[in-house]
Amino acid sequence: MSTAALRQALESRAGTAALERLYGGGDGVLARQRARYAALMDRFDSCYPRAAAPRFFSTPGRTEIGGNHTDHNHGQVLAAAIDLDVIAAAAPTNDGRIVIESEGYPRQEVRLEDLAARPSERSTAAAITRGVAARMRALGHAAGGFSACVTSDVLKGSGLSSSASYEVLVATILNHLYNGGGISGQEIALIGQFAENEYFGKPSGLMDQTTCALGGFITIDFRDPLRPEVRGVRSAFSSSGYSTVVVDTGGSHADLTDEYAAVKAEMKEVARLLGGSVLRDTTRERVVAEAPRLRAELGDRALLRAFHFFDDNRRVQEQVRALEAGSFGRFLELVRESGRSSWMLLQNCYPAGSPREQGVPLALALSETLLEGDGAWRVHGGGFAGTILAFVPQARVAAYLQGMRAVFGAGSCHALSIRGAGAVMLDV
Repeated sequence: MSTAALRQALESRAGTAALERLYGGGDGVLARQRARYAALMDRFDSCYPRAAAPRFFSTPGRTEIGGNHTDHNHGQVLAAAIDLDVIAAAAPTNDGRIVIESEGYPRQEVRLEDLAARPSERSTAAAITRGVAARMRALGHAAGGFSACVTSDVLKGSGLSSSASYEVLVATILNHLYNGGGISGQEIALIGQFAENEYFGKPSGLMDQTTCALGGFITIDFRDPLRPEVRGVRSAFSSSGYSTVVVDTGGSHADLTDEYAAVKAEMKEVARLLGGSVLRDTTRERVVAEAPRLRAELGDRALLRAFHFFDDNRRVQEQVRALEAGSFGRFLELVRESGRSSWMLLQNCYPAGSPREQGVPLALALSETLLEGDGAWRVHGGGFAGTILAFVPQARVAAYLQGMRAVFGAGSCHALSIRGAGAVMLDV
């Protein structure tokens, strides 16, 4: 298909249906997305004038609803894909190179004859691309060259998993261009996690990649992280009378790798002293019984973080039951409990070394004040900076947005919708 024909396809019935599956209906929504994809096509033509016509790819961001920092210790989570996504126009090449022009970032080029991890690339997009290609080949899948242009409306550093959505995007491009789309979503997620852990250098769990790859409103049990149990959650969420809002407090996750690593490491140290490798191997009761010894060896924060793990792991199951039973009031109560636990026990609402910068706690306190106890609010994602998630009564949305924007800026609040589709190649 030529690029001209591809542009026409975006306006066709099939193109409209493909966009509606990802972004919902409404002329304003579809017009904006068509313009977005057309602009991406223009960039592709400008960057690669002799390339074959590209295909379109989309990977959603995700929102974490329950189970804050539980996945890396083999716990349970409740999460959902959202309607903000990273998209690409990509075409295969035969020159043994992956070349990506990503809006707002330096051009990257990865040569496929050398896929060893490079320390100089850590914390860069090129490290993720190289790590994804390396893992694909190590697992026996094909990984060939391609040229791509990428743009994203998944807010960077917001806790909406911009890095995971990018990892899954690269793996999805390779899956469809060279593997016939035959690699499962769960394996795509594992490939992305490998790239982030081993090449990018961030010790993430698997929740983000799994949600981005599979889509929908899901609960995941990571008892066996190589084969996590994933199932959809049946809920009349859209008719609850509440809107889902993410508030960006202006902080960035860019320099917080050590903070994230400490959460995971301290939880695992508690487990190790109790004869396990992760907290899922032991119980809250054993931690309480051994508290004097654990405290002496690890300090108080490790114990508090362990208590959070067990409590939030239990809450995920209760949240799923509440949603599926239509008990939305109970669900909101559990969200608030989770938020308090993250703030008081997990202690991931601001970096320990930056007491003057507490955007997340400030947003939580303002949410409680503005909503007067009606709704729910909690830290969102990895924490320490970035965003909070709020469930806001629809009658209070305007006042809530006005109050939060007055403090955090005009572009700080974003209403989200749940996206049913995960990572896809668009059928236009």
